[in-house]
Amino acid sequence: MTARRIGLIVGPLAFAITLLTPAPGGMSAEAWLVAGLVVWMAAWWMTEAIPLTATALLPFIWLPLGGVMTARDTASAYYAPILFLLLGGAFIALAIERTGLHRRLSLAILKAIGTSGGQTRLLLAFMISAAILSMLISNTSTALIMMPMALAVLAGGGAEQAAETEGLYGALPMGIAFAATIGGLGTIVGSPTNGIAVALLDDMIGLQISFADWMVFGLPIVIIGVPLAALIISRVQQVASHPFDVAAARNAIDDHAPWSSAEKRLVPIIAITFALWMSRRWVAPYLPENSWTDGTIAIIASVALFLLPDGTGRPMLKWSEADRAPWDVIMMFGGGLALAAGMQASGLAEWLGDALLPLEAVPLAIVALAIVAMVVLITEFASNVATASAIIPVVASLAAALGLGEAAILLAMPAALAASWGFILPAGTGPNAIAWSTGHLKIERLVQAGLVLDLIGIGLIVGMVWLIAGIA
Repeated sequence: MTARRIGLIVGPLAFAITLLTPAPGGMSAEAWLVAGLVVWMAAWWMTEAIPLTATALLPFIWLPLGGVMTARDTASAYYAPILFLLLGGAFIALAIERTGLHRRLSLAILKAIGTSGGQTRLLLAFMISAAILSMLISNTSTALIMMPMALAVLAGGGAEQAAETEGLYGALPMGIAFAATIGGLGTIVGSPTNGIAVALLDDMIGLQISFADWMVFGLPIVIIGVPLAALIISRVQQVASHPFDVAAARNAIDDHAPWSSAEKRLVPIIAITFALWMSRRWVAPYLPENSWTDGTIAIIASVALFLLPDGTGRPMLKWSEADRAPWDVIMMFGGGLALAAGMQASGLAEWLGDALLPLEAVPLAIVALAIVAMVVLITEFASNVATASAIIPVVASLAAALGLGEAAILLAMPAALAASWGFILPAGTGPNAIAWSTGHLKIERLVQAGLVLDLIGIGLIVGMVWLIAGIA
């Protein structure tokens, strides 16, 4: 029996048990029903028994029928201000892809860093390029953009066989996949997982993490993680032991095309948007309360894309292009918010936090390491979005029960970052799957490099968050 079929059965079965049996001591009947719904949705999300977005619709059915929340309240729980940040970020990413600015950025970085020196420098150049792109657009889109360029470089270096796996031939696709995933940790819009975590933490315990706040924690991990991953991949693939014609590869990526008017006009829009995001906390006090949000800025930038001409007689973005935004992810994001609202309204979040109170006797750093290790393990087998949706509410409940207050960031931020830290399996992430499809990877090397990076990442994530939080 496949994992998908097991999840399809286990989820509704767990929910049925909560309908047919009395609640445990100290738990209300409504909380017991929501507990069953949590298990049901987690089982379906983690095994992809049905489409993830379809699973996200379950709270709208069962929260009203269970007397937990009204249909109107449940529907309103599907929306949050962070949703508009994700939507606006998606529009900006689509404009970047439409104008070709992503390729311009990649080529600029490759020329600046990777057009001289040895193989490891070329690998690092591709990985830095992928990481930077992944802060602006999805990690899967980044891998799709970068992989053909990598294959062109490998062909230019003189690969005799299409499925060559030794040295740089396996390292380059693997490096792009890993860097695209790591780069997504740098900004809230870098991965839907980030936005989901931020919204859940705000909704459940009032912990607000702005665009700038996220970058303060996420960017250092990207800066350390990308070279670290490059070093691990170089060792596993034994890059130095396999010759590669870097000069020929340099010619394969050389590009002399002039900047288009659309590219020139898009750059200042992106720069201004990031400047506004980073300065929001200083501007917000001069405007009506809660009016100047990261989402507000993203939507202003989005409207500008539909208004401003690109120099060719058309706007920067048309709706037919913008309609490719990840509406399914946004709806699934809403399902996680609705489930979290149900946990709050039913009292399940409070009960769960009380049940976890014995952890108060354990040093908080050990708790953080254990949570991150658990999240990294789960995200290897379940989608990052599903992992964040299922785990962050538990972490939020624990932080509330321990009375951490602002110190909740010491548990919440590592858990949020860890939800995207999975590198072992070919199908574990979109970038890994794309790298695997090139035919240049050996499974044992992917597992070896991914496992080492997973284990180091547990300490890196917790250590960096605690260090930065202590300095701040």
